[in-house]
Amino acid sequence: MAQEQPSQNQKQLQVKATDEVLKGVYANMVQVGHTSEEFVLDFMNLMPNMGTLNARVIVSPSHAKRLANALMDNIKKYEEQHGTISLAVVPDQKIGFRTE
Repeated sequence: MAQEQPSQNQKQLQVKATDEVLKGVYANMVQVGHTSEEFVLDFMNLMPNMGTLNARVIVSPSHAKRLANALMDNIKKYEEQHGTISLAVVPDQKIGFRTE
């Protein structure tokens, strides 16, 4: 398959990342909050009786909307290839940080 050449209107962007960032982090829960200026996404790894905040991503409202659209587009493509994604049962326990 031939690789597409960028048009004159497209700019190529090279992104650098450390090895640590390239490893990625695992999250089985995302908590989302917002203010009038930003959305905060807390990516957590929850285990019985404890949890770890692995990453916090803060984006503008317009970036949050583009992220939501990109996720929905990719979920649609995934389900076309692999079938419908079923939602897991959400636990009844409250999730938060211990302050003790």
